[in-house]
Parts: sequence; structure tokens; C-alpha cells
Amino acid sequence: MNITFSKKCGVPASIIKEMTKAAEAVLKKEGLTDDEFKRAEISVTFLKSDKIQKLNYEYRGKDKSTDVLSFPMYESMDEFPEEGELQLGDVVINKEQAQVQAEEYGHTFMREMVYLFVHSLLHLLGYDHEAKEDKKVMRKREEEIMEEIGIER
Repeated sequence: MNITFSKKCGVPASIIKEMTKAAEAVLKKEGLTDDEFKRAEISVTFLKSDKIQKLNYEYRGKDKSTDVLSFPMYESMDEFPEEGELQLGDVVINKEQAQVQAEEYGHTFMREMVYLFVHSLLHLLGYDHEAKEDKKVMRKREEEIMEEIGIER
């Protein structure tokens, strides 16, 4: 697995380390084969609210800031190529909103950043939360992974 984090992101190495650990847990838990795991590639960019608002408007038609955006390369894991690079997609995290949400929910900035990353990774693997039942499934999986890596509420 290869995760490319944006340069000069201003995110502490300790958070990057926990995000990498979380990615490993997500991919393993979701059943990627050893070969798929080795070929998996993810791009992560950290932006401020004004920049992510522009992306949110451009790609989703929503003229407001958001905490995280996911840009999956595949609609489901069934579409993964059997050979070559396995570019899962791009993750964009709003550092400013993560800080606000950490304070609002009463937990650390690290927990919020890792949680947003896990949430986004699940989107890259085909999870969605538009329907109520899908949201329950996704939330349960997020919490399982956070617990597995030792970052609980």
C-alpha cells in the first residue's frame, strides 16, 4: 500500500502515522487480498475551508465548506483491476473543520483527523450513507476500525 500525503501539509507526523495504521486496518478488514493491498494507492490532501468549499461546489454542486471529500476511482471493489496499480482514489480533508469538530465532539484533533480519513477510505471502497440503513452500516464499520486501531471516543 502506498499513501501519498500532500507536501507541506502541516499535519503532525504522529497523525500521519495513525492514518497509515488506519488505512492498513480498513483495507485488511474490507478483505483486500495481499496482492490488492500491495498494489493499493491513495492520495491525501489537507486543505483549509475556503479551498475545500471550492472543490465541494465544483464536484458536488454544494457551495459550502465540508469536513472531507472522497473521490473514488471505482464504484465498488468488484471493479478493481486484477493487475497493475490499484489507485483507490483521492481523499481531501479540511484541517480547520476537523479542529472545530474535535472541540465540538470533545475529543482530540488526532481522533477527528483519523476518523475523517477512515470515513473517506470507506467511501473509496464503495460505502455510502445516503440511505438510513447504509449510514448505520457505515457508522458501525467506522467505529469498529477506530476501536481496532485504539482510537476510541
